[in-house]
Amino acid sequence: MPHDLVADFTSRGLIHQSTDASALSEWLATPGRRIYAGFDPTADSLHVGHLVAIMLLRRVAAAGHEPIALIGGATGMIGDPSGRSEERNLLSAETLAANIAAVDTQIRGLLESAGQPVHVVNNADWMRGVGYLEFLRDVGKHVPLTQMLGKDSVKSRLDRDGGLSYTEFSYMLLQAWDFVHLADSHDCRVQIGGSDQWGNITAGIELGRRLRSLDFHGITCPLLTKADGTKMGKTASGAIWLDPARTSPYRFYQYWINLDDEDAQRCLYRLTELPIEACQELTAEQTANPAGRATQRRLADEITRLVHGDSGLEAAQQATAVFFGGTLESLDDQTLGDIFADVPSHESLSEQLDGEGLPLTEALTATKLSASRSAARRTIEQGGAYINNSRINDSGYRITRADLAGRELLVLRSGKKSYAVARFSQSTS
Repeated sequence: MPHDLVADFTSRGLIHQSTDASALSEWLATPGRRIYAGFDPTADSLHVGHLVAIMLLRRVAAAGHEPIALIGGATGMIGDPSGRSEERNLLSAETLAANIAAVDTQIRGLLESAGQPVHVVNNADWMRGVGYLEFLRDVGKHVPLTQMLGKDSVKSRLDRDGGLSYTEFSYMLLQAWDFVHLADSHDCRVQIGGSDQWGNITAGIELGRRLRSLDFHGITCPLLTKADGTKMGKTASGAIWLDPARTSPYRFYQYWINLDDEDAQRCLYRLTELPIEACQELTAEQTANPAGRATQRRLADEITRLVHGDSGLEAAQQATAVFFGGTLESLDDQTLGDIFADVPSHESLSEQLDGEGLPLTEALTATKLSASRSAARRTIEQGGAYINNSRINDSGYRITRADLAGRELLVLRSGKKSYAVARFSQSTS
């Protein structure tokens, strides 16, 4: 059943700024309106920071409207200066094309299940072949310089030592023209984006009024940040990507599990499709029992299922259970490496696993789980030694290739919580 999109966004804390709320609600009262958000293909995958825009478009569909995802094949060649302190590196045509294809696939996978027609467009399709003089005459002449210089995204960069290149300065014109073009081709009158996009969005609104005498509308949402103000989706090892080849479902799942309570509660409202009542109940449960981490667990389940499907969620949950003695069956080396990235590791040649194999006492010593072979022997005899979470009671046990959990890895454990990874690589000689 279609519902009031503005009220929905407001109840979830998704509106940072908007144009006239009553006029916007009146426009959206008719089902089937088209609303767009843009994605610049700066990498071959979206990351956690893009999830707000993805969820906004899914909520657009839930309200009975049609989401438009614009991939910036043209604007991506320049780079948006909004929210940045320095100019982006320009991408080669080959890299840009590969990024566009990958992001297109991701966006369709995330939006096509939302229940409404989804339009994925590339602004290179209408900008390709447009001449410089033609663009200045048809677009540039209608955008006052004072208007552009007054935008925060421009002023903040002009005040810095590095300044702002003419190339980046032109980005606003291109995005403004995108809005007008989508109004012409898709009858799209609403653009949504992060709070750093307000200047670009309002430039499009003003251009549309000048060129088409139409009322355009804009909504920005708060950027995805932590309670301390830093951007969400960054870890010590880098960005949290939506592509499982870049960030495994386990690492993705663990990112949400490890959020603090305040950040998790905010994300529950903004990044899931749970009803408001369910979010409130989980928040109350979390307040009553912080150690239960109800909000984090449900948040991780919902977002991992959306991005990686049921199979990805199951794999992430299975990997998480490993630390509580769960089975390591069906986990590959990448996932095992992610799970045990912070535990001691030791590398040996796989030839040691041939023949009679490698004594377990030697492996426990090499990985520093035991101080000596005699100490390792006592650990085994006392029932405290494990290979891949399976207890080994034989102090004379020898490890062979059959013990490997993945292609090259096995996991050793001493007691309940002391883990180490043994990696057995092929000889290069």
